[in-house]
Amino acid sequence: MSDLDPIREKSKLRVRTVIVSDVHLGMKDSKALQAAHFLRHTPCEKLILNGDIIDAWHLQRLGGWNQGHTGFIRTVLRKMEKENTQVIYLRGNHDDILDRFIPIQLDNLSITEEHLHATSRGDYLIVHGDGFDAVTTNHAWLAKLGGYGYNALLRFNRIIDWVRKLLGKEPFSLAKWAKAKVKAKVSPMGRWEEQVVELARWRQCAGLICGHIHTPTDKMLGEIHYLNSGDWVESMTAIIEHFDGRFEVISYDDFCRRTNREPKEALQTEPA
Repeated sequence: MSDLDPIREKSKLRVRTVIVSDVHLGMKDSKALQAAHFLRHTPCEKLILNGDIIDAWHLQRLGGWNQGHTGFIRTVLRKMEKENTQVIYLRGNHDDILDRFIPIQLDNLSITEEHLHATSRGDYLIVHGDGFDAVTTNHAWLAKLGGYGYNALLRFNRIIDWVRKLLGKEPFSLAKWAKAKVKAKVSPMGRWEEQVVELARWRQCAGLICGHIHTPTDKMLGEIHYLNSGDWVESMTAIIEHFDGRFEVISYDDFCRRTNREPKEALQTEPA
C-alpha cells in the first residue's frame, strides 16, 4: 500500500470524447450528482449530450428540479469555459421543446438533432434513438403515459429495494424489467437493431451511437459498430472514446475504481 495521502492518489480519466444520454434532469430519480461527478473528473475535447438530458415531460406535470440538477448544468458550462470542451446537445424525445430552436450554434455549444463524429475507423452517426421507437414516433401520447408509469415504478422500487436489503438480497429494478418487457412487445430489439444497421449503411457510417432505451450496449452488427450509452437514472453509464480511437461503455462504479474515487464524493458540495 502506498503511504501517500489517498486524496493525492486520485486521478482523472482523460479521454477524447464523452457521450452521455438520458440524465432526465427534473426527475427525482435522476442521478445528476453522479453524472456531474463523472464529468468533472473526465476531461475531454468533446462532450456529446445525446438527448433526454432535461426531462420536460416530467417537469410539466410534476416538477422535480433540485440543486443537484443545477449542478449538472453548471458542470457542463464549466467544461466549456475552463476546459474549452466542445459541447454538442442532441434533442431527445423528453426534451423535444428544443425543436423550435434547433439548430443553434453558440460559441462552444451546438444544439441539433444529430451529429457525425469522425474517427480513424470512419464516421459514427450519433442520434438520440427515439426515431427507431415505433411508440415514440407514432403514438407520442402513449409514450408519455408510459413515462409516467415508469416514474411511478421507480418510486415503488425504492420500497422493494429496502425490503430486499433487509433480506440480504441484491437490488432489483422492477422499472427496468417492466420497461424491457413492454419494449420487447411493441418494439422488438431485433427490429431496433435492424433499423440501426439500415440507417448506418444508408449514411455510409462505420457505426451508430444512441441512447433512449436505457440499455448500455457495445456490439458489432455485421460490419456496423452499435453503441448505446444507457442512462443516468438506473444504469449510470456513458460512452468514452479514448485517444487511440477505442470506444468503451463505462459505468459510474468503474469510473470510480479507475480514478480511485469514492461514489459518496458525488454527494459532496460542488466546488464553485
